[in-house]
Amino acid sequence: MLNQAKKAEIIKQYGGNESNTGLPEVQIALLTENISVLAKHLEQHKKDFHSRRGLMQMVSKRKKLLNYLMRNDITRYRAIISALSIRK
Repeated sequence: MLNQAKKAEIIKQYGGNESNTGLPEVQIALLTENISVLAKHLEQHKKDFHSRRGLMQMVSKRKKLLNYLMRNDITRYRAIISALSIRK
């Protein structure tokens, strides 16, 4: 998965400071990074079905967080979609 330095960088970029990890934007950014790493892994290991299940769970959790953000604050939703270039 992600190393501590990369994780801290993402948290600082989307959360403002290192301790602000509860924001939906931070969680979405971390999930997006994990999804991209796991997707690259699955390109090489096509029969790794346990990791594929974990990937589907992460995608589902990210979708739920995006839906929450869309319901509550559409401007923050649009900002995170454009920053991470997520199709939705």
